[in-house]
Amino acid sequence: MAHVISIANQKGGVGKTTTAINLAAALAASELRVLLIDSDPQGNSTSGVGVSKHEDRRTIYDVLLRQAPAEHAVTDTEFGMSLLPADQNLVATNLDLVDQEERESRLKTALASLLEKYDYILIDCPPALDLLTLNAFVASDTVLVPIQCEFFALEGISQLMDTIDRTKKAFNPNLGIEGVLLTMYDDRTNLTRQVETDLRDFFGTQVFQTVIPRSVKLAEAPSFGKTILAYDPRSRGAEAYIQLAKEILANAQRARTESAQSVG
Repeated sequence: MAHVISIANQKGGVGKTTTAINLAAALAASELRVLLIDSDPQGNSTSGVGVSKHEDRRTIYDVLLRQAPAEHAVTDTEFGMSLLPADQNLVATNLDLVDQEERESRLKTALASLLEKYDYILIDCPPALDLLTLNAFVASDTVLVPIQCEFFALEGISQLMDTIDRTKKAFNPNLGIEGVLLTMYDDRTNLTRQVETDLRDFFGTQVFQTVIPRSVKLAEAPSFGKTILAYDPRSRGAEAYIQLAKEILANAQRARTESAQSVG
């Protein structure tokens, strides 16, 4: 049964898509079955793994609005994971969904047939707290929150956490926090170290020990349609996402052990 993780932050430019692509690749490199879902109208996760956006390709728009079977829209990538792509049609989804029945749970319903086929499903959410993000949260087990190490890092996070809480109360009582991920990390600056201290004080153990460095290679890789593991596997960015995947897997194993002990 797949563990479904939304990667979300309504603030743009925080490394959300970079994390979605490269965490998916790192989990796939651990020989896990991984599906990456591009739920951002910009379609950057789609182009970032080298998948073209041609007109006859089925996308998440067809799944959400035309109720096409999700498995018919899934495509393979050369990086070990599968992709449910997006294109420009997704821009209209929020308006198109407004009057639809069960508009908040369209994605959850669509993914039901895929849960046994994958170990992890990662959803790259748009930089907005809209119906696409709500669909992702309703379909997910947890939310991973990338936060850039900058002065306004905490600004808006309370709104995101409020949306998660509201989703739990109304639609998905089991939704949890996968973790808070520090991105664009530069330990040479006092600002980065201060932001890290503030975030760890605020979120405690919810902050991953792994941090994602500020990296030119990470920024370059998507323009070549490649993950960082394929573009420069020995880079600091590649090492960081491999470490993040290991931390997520270790946390999952620890949670299973604790759950088994509590039952016993």
